[in-house]
Amino acid sequence: MKKILVFASGEGTNFEAIVEYFKNTDVKIELLCNVDDAGVLRRAKRLNIKSYLVRFAATYEFLKDKKYDLYVLAGYMRILPRGMLDFGKFVNIHPSLLPDFKGVDAIKRAFLSGKKETGVSVHYVNEEVDSGEIIAQQKCIIEPEMKLCDLEKKIHEIEHKLYPKVIKGLLC
Repeated sequence: MKKILVFASGEGTNFEAIVEYFKNTDVKIELLCNVDDAGVLRRAKRLNIKSYLVRFAATYEFLKDKKYDLYVLAGYMRILPRGMLDFGKFVNIHPSLLPDFKGVDAIKRAFLSGKKETGVSVHYVNEEVDSGEIIAQQKCIIEPEMKLCDLEKKIHEIEHKLYPKVIKGLLC
């Protein structure tokens, strides 16, 4: 059995996509959240996934006595320090074609940039924001008639398909 710890701070749509993808497999998923009222905690409860509410300052202590095969960031809005990254393999998903539009509001910045394409990147986590080695990318065309909400929907659809497949490949 493989064990994954998903880190999330928000609504948890990528978390849910990962859980659904690995349903009825030998992959055990747990959640670490750092925000009291995050939607991802409600999703975890509904999906019967063990979750931990851990303040960021206490994350190192929480992780030091546990072992997971893969640590998966899915909307976890904190930068992990080097010491934490030594616990294992950490991956992240980002809604742009890195190295373009690192950090927050990437979809909006891509939309307003005038570029004709953006996309989704899955990468290893290092100490710098969205700067680790890229594992996979998938492009998304920004159509001239698109609204920002259309692009956001398209990006999230790509994320929900790409991330679980990449995770599966990393667990093999």
